[in-house]
Amino acid sequence: QVQLVESGGGLVQPGGRLRLSCAASGSIASIYYMGWYCQAPGKQRELVARITSGGIINYADSVQGRFTISRDNAKNTVDLQMNSLKPEDTAVYYCNAGLWTTGATMGRDFWGQGTQVTVSS
Repeated sequence: QVQLVESGGGLVQPGGRLRLSCAASGSIASIYYMGWYCQAPGKQRELVARITSGGIINYADSVQGRFTISRDNAKNTVDLQMNSLKPEDTAVYYCNAGLWTTGATMGRDFWGQGTQVTVSS
């Protein structure tokens, strides 16, 4: 079994900052990518940022220059530093990892339980 455990969500005023963290644990052989998705009420889940084991990073256009993703490959963790937060960033944020479990012949996606981020005055 694999678990992704998120932390760091909460309520923040516009212009503020939050840091989300996610730790992957369990029968993990290797992790190819880790990242964050968000889902606002009534909308589809969408990519916020993702980083591969080789350090290749993708950001959504809406967060470019405001959010920074980082990863510790040795600890199987990924963080998302969110600065200059806007009300439209309000959503549930989900940690995502593409990984191989021990003994598996192919990789698959795993998801965390989600953490609420609310940007409001």
